[in-house]
Amino acid sequence: MDEHRDGAHPDDVLAYFDSLPAAVAEEMVGRWRGSGLPTGSPLDGLLESCGWYGKEFLDAESVHPLLFLDRAGRPRPVDPALLPVGLLRDHAGLARWPMARAAFGGVRPLLHTKRPKARLRVMEHRGVATAVMVYDTLPIIDVFRRAGPDTLLGLMDLRGLPQPFFFVLRRD
Repeated sequence: MDEHRDGAHPDDVLAYFDSLPAAVAEEMVGRWRGSGLPTGSPLDGLLESCGWYGKEFLDAESVHPLLFLDRAGRPRPVDPALLPVGLLRDHAGLARWPMARAAFGGVRPLLHTKRPKARLRVMEHRGVATAVMVYDTLPIIDVFRRAGPDTLLGLMDLRGLPQPFFFVLRRD
């Protein structure tokens, strides 16, 4: 995956994803640093441009699906229900404007939460029973495959997004 930091064709990434073993939910407990895997998705680079840190899995019932860096540089959970996901999906370019990123940085402290906003489950996806993260209030399922002992390849399945958005998680 490191050789594809500059991007890969979505079909190639999907084939690689399909070749990986299932992720085991119990082995995912902990905090993970995230980065997008560019494939031409409209969401490529969007999270990173807004200060995305990653995800934190406390247990199967308690997941912080989005950690963003606070002003002191610490990862803090954000409530994804407060983000305009539909707008970002359909008009991702707007969030790349410097003024939009500055506005998000200004309101981000208001979006912090201490309550988990997702759960871990095992679900069959593309013929493999693997760990998935189900958002509590959004039409999103993140599907995981194990790319190494401390590395996961994630696929965001967002209703209305024509192709999956891929990302990498590395254990902190």
